[in-house]
Amino acid sequence: MARRTSILEDLIEMLSFLPWKLCLSFAVLSFLYLHYLAGLAVTAKAGATQISALAAAPLRHVFALFGQIIMPFIFGMAALNSFLRRRKRNQLIDQAKVSGLVKDMTWREFEVLVGEIFRRKGFSVKENSGKGPDGGVDLVLYQGAEKYLVQCKQWQALKVGVKVLRELYGVMAATGAVGGFVVTSGEFTPEAGSFAQGKNIELIAGPELTRMIREVKSSQPVVASSQFATQGKQCPKCGKEMVLRIARQGANAGQKFWGCKGFPQCRTTLALIK
Repeated sequence: MARRTSILEDLIEMLSFLPWKLCLSFAVLSFLYLHYLAGLAVTAKAGATQISALAAAPLRHVFALFGQIIMPFIFGMAALNSFLRRRKRNQLIDQAKVSGLVKDMTWREFEVLVGEIFRRKGFSVKENSGKGPDGGVDLVLYQGAEKYLVQCKQWQALKVGVKVLRELYGVMAATGAVGGFVVTSGEFTPEAGSFAQGKNIELIAGPELTRMIREVKSSQPVVASSQFATQGKQCPKCGKEMVLRIARQGANAGQKFWGCKGFPQCRTTLALIK
């Protein structure tokens, strides 16, 4: 049975997905502001029309008095969790040198590893925390305005079958995702490979996953592509915004390029000048 969590634990867990430096900044700012409010004297003001203000002032004082301790604690714990999560992701990348080590990971470590791989390839990554080993979509990726879904399968013996792909394809259609990935430390059945063709679902098996790990180990983390979308590049054909994308197949697989935000109506691309 899963352990019940308190509202405070859920809040800290939610905030810990923010960068740890940002959480730490919020902790300092919340203390300074609430400490300032707590130091203000609660003064009575004449006039019957100010009764509500008189009643609210002591409440604000009490909130600030206790909030100057509670809020920095919440943000501080979130910063610590965020820092530890980030260090854990880096450790998993460093340790996962061969597929054998990947297969020895827990399902949760496997999801974290896969998320970090996509993060270093330029995606913004949202982890669906709190789910079990087969709890649906595990990761949601963003590249500009485009959304991709990821299903991770840490199966050591069984091959991933077509049922998993059908479920993912259904969620993709329901949520408006433009593509999906199924990542496993093992293999896929021939039926799964046939089903994925033409559906913008990429299958990543053990050998391919090992190659991706080695690639990201030798490179620095990439800035999320959504940040590049604000650089003002416009499509020379339709005038819409150009967003940074990564080629998924063909001779240029893995390479970054500028693609029109109007895709698939507009298929204009531009080379990325480094």
